[in-house]
Amino acid sequence: MTVQHEAAAEGVEEALEVWIDQDLCTGDGICAQYAPEVFELDIDGLAYVKSGEDELLQNPGATTPVPLPLLRDVVDSAKECPGDCIHVRRVSDSVEVYGPDAE
Repeated sequence: MTVQHEAAAEGVEEALEVWIDQDLCTGDGICAQYAPEVFELDIDGLAYVKSGEDELLQNPGATTPVPLPLLRDVVDSAKECPGDCIHVRRVSDSVEVYGPDAE
């Protein structure tokens, strides 16, 4: 099953965005290993999301779109994160669908 079919099977048809709570980040870098196109560790040892132009977004609560081909990697990052600091939410209503506050 392709990532797109998995996403459709999980009901993920809307645009998603991801952000990291740096206050909880442990700096393990698991997210950057799973999805280096979306996450990066900065010189401060914490993980941040990156823009579509590969720019590190360091403002607290900064979000970036989740590209559909990378959805599984981003979700795996949220699930494996030891700091439980990765939040994936729908853009339309800001409801968290993956991460520590997901319903």
